[in-house]
Amino acid sequence: MIRTSIRVTIVAALAAAVAAVPAPGTALAAQPGWRDLPAGEAPNVNPLAGFIPYAGEYATFPHSMEWFYLPLNAVMKGAHRFDWRALEEQLDTIAGRGHQAAFRFYLDYPGKPSGVPQYLLDAGLLTRPYDDFGNNGQSVSPDYDDPRLVAALDRFIAALGRRYDGDPRVGFVQLGLLGFWGEWHTWPHNGEPGTENWFASPAQQLRVLDAYDKAFDRTRLMIRYPGADNKAHDLGYHDDSFAYSTLPGPGWHFMDLMNQAGTADKWKTNTVAGELRPELQGCIFDPTPCASEDFATSVAQTHATWLLNHYAFTPGYTGATYDKALASAKSLGYRLRVTSVKTERRGVSVRIQNDGVAPFSYDWPVQVAAVGRDGRITRTWTTPWRLSQILPGQPAELTAGLPGLRKGEHTLVLRAVNPLRNGVPLRFANAGQDTTLNGWLTLGN
Repeated sequence: MIRTSIRVTIVAALAAAVAAVPAPGTALAAQPGWRDLPAGEAPNVNPLAGFIPYAGEYATFPHSMEWFYLPLNAVMKGAHRFDWRALEEQLDTIAGRGHQAAFRFYLDYPGKPSGVPQYLLDAGLLTRPYDDFGNNGQSVSPDYDDPRLVAALDRFIAALGRRYDGDPRVGFVQLGLLGFWGEWHTWPHNGEPGTENWFASPAQQLRVLDAYDKAFDRTRLMIRYPGADNKAHDLGYHDDSFAYSTLPGPGWHFMDLMNQAGTADKWKTNTVAGELRPELQGCIFDPTPCASEDFATSVAQTHATWLLNHYAFTPGYTGATYDKALASAKSLGYRLRVTSVKTERRGVSVRIQNDGVAPFSYDWPVQVAAVGRDGRITRTWTTPWRLSQILPGQPAELTAGLPGLRKGEHTLVLRAVNPLRNGVPLRFANAGQDTTLNGWLTLGN
């Protein structure tokens, strides 16, 4: 990397932080005191973005998150009794690898034993056997409107939020619980002519939506299908058939539903993610790709931040296919770059732009630090800057005071603090990233 050389004398007694303001459109050359910061390659991996695998240890493809499912009966042992060990084990193991988790609880997963808590089955909860999706009677579809199950889901969601909202090990929680795989549908048993409707009533769906929205304020939530009923809720979406039924056209594809629900711009405040359609994972990045929707167009329209793509990790890609897959993973989510910096007596100002397709999902603390000639940090300041507010195409100018900095020469560095202590650092697409300290962007000397 090219080491940035910006030599400025920093004097003490600098003022308090001030809020971000939009970057002016005038050229930097006409802005006294501003110095360009050279761009660099985007990192191969950044937190909470890119391709992710099912939970496990893989060195075949860069990643910062892992995915898993859990049956509800793994933790809910009675009407008011929870055993969180199964969830804790998953979260601790994933966090031990320096990764955050995305997960979903289910009641009914075709081909796996039922996830319905045993105490509800013993109480006589109505369930329906089926053979669809290779289930062959293993799982059962419960009566989602049974008052006993309704009460159980209320209690579970509230307990989950109390325990895990804001947990640094957790990146995203998908609502799950309802429908096959927790995907909020029971097709082909959905009330179409000649079929029964096994899915939850609109009232029960809304109850689950409200319960999750009430239980979680900090951790990001996601639901499978955009709809008018969830437009106003503080949650994003997961397209679990990405690049197969994503782009608008027939009326039922993911972006059709986004447009119909009026949620097409919700990516600006809530994360959109999903799963690259399993049948496409092994061939979509081939020199002659399999029949699918265009991946880049799907990313551009959904503003997706991350995708479950287990094939990238096992068996994995090779050669030119790997290169294309990596470029595609890096096209997801945010790509933050500091374009210029200004240091003065009262503090430091930076201009940041987002070259990606979506904002960063969280407002992790953004810090500026002064590094002495011995390479040690002498002082750190936490700014009021909010990275989630930096949208693609809308650069921001951010200013912060640095009170208490001693007179003398220092190197200023910048970082966003991953709350997972050993988590993947958020890296800027600048040549000065990691040149002074690992995980920090060098702003100048």
